Amino acid sequence: MLALPLILLPDGPNKMRLATFQDKARTIFPGLSVAGLVAVTSVFLSEHYGAPAMLMAILLGIALHFLSEEERTAPGVDFAAREVLRFGVALLGLRISAGLVADLGAAFVGLIVLATAATIGAALLAAPLFGRGRRFATLTGGSVAICGASAALAISAVLPRDARSEQDVVFTVVGVTVLSTVAMIAYPMLAAGLGFDPQVTGVFLGGTIHDVAQVVGAGYSVSDETGDVATLVKLIRVSCLAPVVLIVALAFRHASPGEARPPLLPGFVLGFLVLAAINSTGAVPDIVNAVASDLSRWALITAIAAVGMKTSLPQLMQVGRAAMLMLCVETVFLAIFVAAGAYLLTM
Repeated sequence: MLALPLILLPDGPNKMRLATFQDKARTIFPGLSVAGLVAVTSVFLSEHYGAPAMLMAILLGIALHFLSEEERTAPGVDFAAREVLRFGVALLGLRISAGLVADLGAAFVGLIVLATAATIGAALLAAPLFGRGRRFATLTGGSVAICGASAALAISAVLPRDARSEQDVVFTVVGVTVLSTVAMIAYPMLAAGLGFDPQVTGVFLGGTIHDVAQVVGAGYSVSDETGDVATLVKLIRVSCLAPVVLIVALAFRHASPGEARPPLLPGFVLGFLVLAAINSTGAVPDIVNAVASDLSRWALITAIAAVGMKTSLPQLMQVGRAAMLMLCVETVFLAIFVAAGAYLLTM
């Protein structure tokens, strides 16, 4: 009679963990599946009508705002907006390698790093002029300086949260996506007008346009050489994401009383760095890189759809014209900084 409990006892904790996992999966599935469906719809619209997938995801998400307040879907929406986001950002590490940095050359790499720091610094200095605080300046400056919507999502994950956090993220994602689309059309003509050669044009496009897709579109619309350089420069900008997020986490670690402190080294940043280090060894097959890139893209689109669901349109409209003007000023600052730097380096 005593043998049966002794045999079953080791399985007890495992069964409890399995039951807990199943309960959590059932809780998050409805909201997560809706966010995933919005992501699929957004990609369909992007592929068939040319609209930016991130922009479509956030706009469709805003239209489904009521689901973030529905008891059945709210947990899954929260999960997508936070955990799926972190997963997608971590996978971006497989796009980066030490070889990418070496191929461009120290001078241009230094220009990109300096432009990133200068843009974030300029945003922090300009924020009081536009009536905004450090958090909003860090969010918008980082998204403009690094990689648009992906950077906005990653930086927001380590910023202390307040009542305006969600609407600030949505505003930033929409703003940088629109500005990036405008830049994709205007910047190649601007580079031609400035007399830049194909390599410098690639540095300018990759160093200034916010989102990867728009960089690729703008670069290869000029020439294959320009497209290759622009994509390389853009990926080096993406590599700045991990150190910037780490610095932001440290800078905001001493939060106001009552606010949760961001972790010293967020797990998704560590994942990003580890994957980048592994990719630098050359041990990651191309097929794995391709799958990881697609998976990261889907995760980020799903996350931004969920962020959209958590945002009220009336609250979003309260961000105001000054904030949009601030985002435009940051974009123009980055363009002037990179154009001037690239010109000086090639004199």
